[in-house]
Amino acid sequence: MMRITQLYRYPLKSGIAEPLEDARLDGLGLAGDRRWMVVDAQSGRFQSQRALPRMSQILARWNAAGGLTLQAPGMACLDVPLPDDGAALRGVTVWSDAMRVPDAGDEAAAWLSELLGKPYRLVQVPAERARQVDTGYAEPGEKVGFADGFPLLLIGQASLDDLSARVGRPLEMLRFRPNLVVEGGEPYAEDGWKRIRIGDTEFRMAKGCSRCILTTIDPSTGERSPDREPLTTLKTYRERDGEVYFGQNLVHQGEGELRVGMAVEVLE
Repeated sequence: MMRITQLYRYPLKSGIAEPLEDARLDGLGLAGDRRWMVVDAQSGRFQSQRALPRMSQILARWNAAGGLTLQAPGMACLDVPLPDDGAALRGVTVWSDAMRVPDAGDEAAAWLSELLGKPYRLVQVPAERARQVDTGYAEPGEKVGFADGFPLLLIGQASLDDLSARVGRPLEMLRFRPNLVVEGGEPYAEDGWKRIRIGDTEFRMAKGCSRCILTTIDPSTGERSPDREPLTTLKTYRERDGEVYFGQNLVHQGEGELRVGMAVEVLE
């Protein structure tokens, strides 16, 4: 039987993962997943570990007031309140998508700018300002927050085990930043799924997840692998049309609950 063995959300896009035992699905994916983001103060362009590996050391967690608590080595802890309805809106871009979303204020901006070395802002996405998922893979009205393109990412544990064997050393699952890790199937079994059900919720496999240099960053240290692994090995057998794929992007059908240990049923 296949089952969920790990659940993760990423409150801050490109920040440290938050392991969960259970999670609620809302209209944008796992509740609280990638609802906050760092942007360049001048251009509004989103920032990530691709260009700023030090972001891998930012621990962002929900606080009791509904906002975000930021921590990083050498920095004082900062509680950031959830922007209210009157917060200033900032124009930002996530890949080719332009949005106007609430800015989290000058204190959070100063904290990030000190840590990362140039002017940055922190922004938050309310559900009503979320992006439409690419309609080549989703229906109108299916939305995503600040994740790269899709609400959820699933990876089979057997797929990572196979890749680790090919690379010749154990690889951390968090290099690939999944939301759901599933155990019990064959390596890359998820490539052939079209629909699955977990609990009362159905999920549609939208497309394979194309991978980039971020996978070469050690999630615990923020340092890049000098041998460019595991991307180098992935390119030898997982490349198609100039892209390297590992894991499956999902779109969920309605809200629901997930927890570690739940069975995963392949419907199609």
